Amino acid sequence: MKEIKSVCVFCGASNNIPRKFLDIGATFGEMLAQRGIRLVYGGGDCGVMGAVANGTMEHGGQVTGVFPVSLRNIENEHQSLSEIIIVDTMHERKMGMFERSDAFIVFPGGFGTMDEMFEILTWKQLQLHEKPVVIFNYHGYWDPLIALMKNIIEIGFAKPVNATYYKVVTELDEIMDVLGV
Repeated sequence: MKEIKSVCVFCGASNNIPRKFLDIGATFGEMLAQRGIRLVYGGGDCGVMGAVANGTMEHGGQVTGVFPVSLRNIENEHQSLSEIIIVDTMHERKMGMFERSDAFIVFPGGFGTMDEMFEILTWKQLQLHEKPVVIFNYHGYWDPLIALMKNIIEIGFAKPVNATYYKVVTELDEIMDVLGV
């Protein structure tokens, strides 16, 4: 596996969630900073997104945000990042995050998080990349999604090999173990 120097985190932008999700995001940001791994993410200042970014920066880490102007009427881009890249569309955002990342971590989130995850997994299925994808199933958040993905494979809409395109973990340290950092 290629050395991991940057990690893209797909995660939620809502603040209306239990505090534990924000706290675990901030803790993960601290872990990235301690290991000298750059965070790449969607560039927002709220929810788990903001928590991971703030946790990284508060501990001396580098953060790149990729933020589409079309989101400005819904959320704000973070004003204190190491680097902010403003793009026009959501597709450009996903491509920008992909190009700058050595691995992808899927934290709890909503429809946008699932969109990002499924696009990255589809690209992996199409052999467009070999970057690691880790689903962080914090407190069982992704249990229904994991069951659905298993069902998709069992019924035959995806091949059994597709289950090897991602790794599911339940603890932060496991993420780092999978990435070898």
